[in-house]
Amino acid sequence: MIITILYYIITAFIALLIIWNFIKSKKWQEEALYIIILIPFLLRLLRLK
Repeated sequence: MIITILYYIITAFIALLIIWNFIKSKKWQEEALYIIILIPFLLRLLRLK
């Protein structure tokens, strides 16, 4: 149970860092890359995968 909670906290933290980099980015290529990287983290947070 504790490991599951820590897993979701770490996943949320990494997702927030990716979102922060997405917001700061000015190039559309980097923004597309951040979205592609973000999808698996969001799926894990929503418990879809």
